[in-house]
Amino acid sequence: MMASAVARLIALTEEAVHALGGTPEVPIRAFPARFGRERRSPKPGARFAEDLRGGRTPDLNDIYLRELPSTSLHISGEHFAIEYTGDQFFLVDRGSACGTIVGGQRVGGRRVGGRAPLRDGDEIVVGTSRSRYVFRFDVIEGERNDS
Repeated sequence: MMASAVARLIALTEEAVHALGGTPEVPIRAFPARFGRERRSPKPGARFAEDLRGGRTPDLNDIYLRELPSTSLHISGEHFAIEYTGDQFFLVDRGSACGTIVGGQRVGGRRVGGRAPLRDGDEIVVGTSRSRYVFRFDVIEGERNDS
């Protein structure tokens, strides 16, 4: 039997919507799904983080998050991943500087990394507890198929 799943990350704050390039949610169909901050400066006319890479640099992430200009950064270049193993989702902090908060529990930070179970409806805060990059994890579909 092979497991398959579809999930989505839903922005709960204006900052989170901005991070997703202006869209309120992003579907996740392939795992692991890697998330991190777009490190290049926006060029005039660029609408989404994907427009900034131009195919010249390797993709470190599957989904690039845009961070608003600020004196403190919350999103690391390679911040977290969402994995699906068997019947369980996991959030894996990829050694981020500020960590990730899943369902109120800190995962990783200070470049250490970490892993935590991820459940339908869990709130994900990317960065410190003061971060405004807040999302909800929703499972759209989770089923086992014979293959």
